[in-house]
Amino acid sequence: MRIIKCCICEKEKLSKNEIALSKKLISLKTDRFYCINCLADYLEVTVEELQDKIEEFKAEGCTLFN
Repeated sequence: MRIIKCCICEKEKLSKNEIALSKKLISLKTDRFYCINCLADYLEVTVEELQDKIEEFKAEGCTLFN
């Protein structure tokens, strides 16, 4: 199994939600994944806002978050 690291801080073993969020908000075809902290910095939003978006995407039935 390939270990996916954050492309900024190199945090190892990103959660499935972090990987899904990178795909959803950056691009389905991205090969650059972000931990939630670095993604929040990159998008200039708070971690809490991203956590809310994760719950929203799950509630909508987004298959990336299964």
